[in-house]
Amino acid sequence: MPMQQVQQVPAGFDPENADNFEDIEKQFAVKAVQHMETYWSILEKVKGSTLRLTKLDDDIMEHLQKDFPEFDPAVPINEDEMKSKTGKERWRNFMMAYEKTVDDYNFGTMMRIAPNVEYGRDETIFVPRMQFYAIEIARNRKGLNDWIYEKAQAEKQKK
Repeated sequence: MPMQQVQQVPAGFDPENADNFEDIEKQFAVKAVQHMETYWSILEKVKGSTLRLTKLDDDIMEHLQKDFPEFDPAVPINEDEMKSKTGKERWRNFMMAYEKTVDDYNFGTMMRIAPNVEYGRDETIFVPRMQFYAIEIARNRKGLNDWIYEKAQAEKQKK
């Protein structure tokens, strides 16, 4: 198991007046977009209902149902509610359970607000990877992403 490096804050570093390194932000954005495109490409090739996103899908699904019994994967995400003080706290508690078991559990990721839409500027929100996993696992289990595969297969037939 690899040792985690403890990152030290440089002496004299003032986070309130730190420069915003545009290149670093761009790299994060590129990685988030690549993840989004890769996931969409997978959903075009494999029915979501048969897809496993992690080795822990069953545990994540069970945990989501326990911590968020009101969650319905078919209903569009209410970003304001999710990112409210209460929502952030609930999700933070949920995500921290995976800190040592899911790589990049808190890395920023693009997620569709609803399972019945494609990625687009108004249909996409930025969330930590663990939220993405939990919500997309739930959507896949309910077959809500299968339409993406079916649409891609129908378009292949036309060619």
